[in-house]
Amino acid sequence: MSHYHYHCVSSAKAFGGTPEDYAELHRWMDRSRAGTDALLHRMLAHHTTGVADAVALFGDTWAISTGAQIPTSLILSGHVREDLGFVPTLDHYIELLRTPRWASRPAQLLFSKLNDLP
Repeated sequence: MSHYHYHCVSSAKAFGGTPEDYAELHRWMDRSRAGTDALLHRMLAHHTTGVADAVALFGDTWAISTGAQIPTSLILSGHVREDLGFVPTLDHYIELLRTPRWASRPAQLLFSKLNDLP
């Protein structure tokens, strides 16, 4: 999805309430879009650790205008599924990383050691 509003609409359909009820959560999840248009902005929070971070920040449940309490993890796991088709772990993103030329020698050595693991 291209804008957090569409996630809000989807959440309202799935869990009730209004799209505005979910805006704070979905804006938080897509906050890294402010710095880049690259799809890899999702590396910041679109994974299981990002969902857990949101639960730690916002609480286990999210209150909507109807008075219902919705599990925060269900709302944001849905956001990630809508964007990626599944909820990856942080390791899925780490596998994409390559040490750039400007990285320090210790970082290059660590990268080499990690790539040599079976």
